[in-house]
Amino acid sequence: MTEPFPVGIDGLAFAGPAAYVDLADLAQARGVDPAKFTRGLGQHRMAIASPCEDTVTMAVEAGAQVLQAFDIDPAEIGTLIVGTETGVDHSKPVAVYVHDLLGLNERCRTFETKHACYGAMAGLTSSMDWIASGRARGRKALVIASDIANYGLGTPGEPTQGAGAVAMLVDRQPRLLEIQPASIGDYTRQVMDFWRPLYSKYALADGQYSIQCYLDALAAAREDAVGSRQDLLGELQACLYHVPFVRMAFKAHQRELEMEMGQAISKDEPEQWHQLQDSYAKRCAPWLTLNAEIGNIYTGSLFLSLIDLLRKAGSKLAGQQVSLFSYGSGCGATYCLGKITECAGEWEARLDPSAQLAARRRLSIDEYEYMVRAGEHADRLESLNPDDYGLSGGLYYTGTRDDRRHYESV
Repeated sequence: MTEPFPVGIDGLAFAGPAAYVDLADLAQARGVDPAKFTRGLGQHRMAIASPCEDTVTMAVEAGAQVLQAFDIDPAEIGTLIVGTETGVDHSKPVAVYVHDLLGLNERCRTFETKHACYGAMAGLTSSMDWIASGRARGRKALVIASDIANYGLGTPGEPTQGAGAVAMLVDRQPRLLEIQPASIGDYTRQVMDFWRPLYSKYALADGQYSIQCYLDALAAAREDAVGSRQDLLGELQACLYHVPFVRMAFKAHQRELEMEMGQAISKDEPEQWHQLQDSYAKRCAPWLTLNAEIGNIYTGSLFLSLIDLLRKAGSKLAGQQVSLFSYGSGCGATYCLGKITECAGEWEARLDPSAQLAARRRLSIDEYEYMVRAGEHADRLESLNPDDYGLSGGLYYTGTRDDRRHYESV
């Protein structure tokens, strides 16, 4: 029997808003101890999208970056999938706007996936199936996660906001990460842990229940992927998780280690707690700096950690195995194993977003609140001027005229 060719992630790129809020500033404005955000949540900054920056503009920017950085002709893309839970239309997909603005071939399968924070992983595995089936005929898939986490001013979820897009090229013989199809495990259950009704611009959440749903989904998807193995973590050089806030990765890793140990881990047991901390420090913490700087980007959060891993340790960990866990409220989840390719280190500089992040503008709290309030009505405004938000040199949403959204390069 012929061995299946490897399929996985061939390129990665991040794009996000031009401004951010420092969580120390937000804590001071809200009258809370900054440590509640920086240590309790593990967050330091959060990207804030202006009314002119939406899921389309960020997805296009990320898509253009990955095509350019990894030397891909747009004509090579045969499938485009955009995963988002903050779309711009109840019917028309973000993906069609992106397809047009990137100049992709008309002979291209294009659609949007929505399942809270799980949409991009659904797109990734679907595109892998498309390639493995033979339908790709030598073409590649472009999967983009693009989202804006917006909970409203003064709400409990305010410090866990963020915005951004991660674009992924998916192909056979990938240059960055091979994903092992036999190790992909899935889980679905109808729960009301996080949702956004049609009449609301803001999501509703049951925070503690959502954390429990996340951990239950992790356990079930992991078991579906690798069974009841109690020796897996010893083989993994990195464990990547969905990161709504950085501290959630610690909770997730604790659950994985508990599954292998067959018992709960408590601070009251110093030896077990020390083992957990050591494992987390080695396999998780080093790859969470981008999440801490950008915030919650929903569908792209897991893959933001993957960019962090590959930009820092692509060479060092070449040929090594890693795990990825994606969770979307509602809920759906996938756990899978991947192998960093031998040539991944050659691409570290091309996928590093450091220069982009360094160029961002730090918002005062007054500027941030003004931007949030302006964004609440942006979908109905006929005209928006990017200059009003200090924006230039990119693609921006400039208003809805005759019930049609308009995008312009400035």
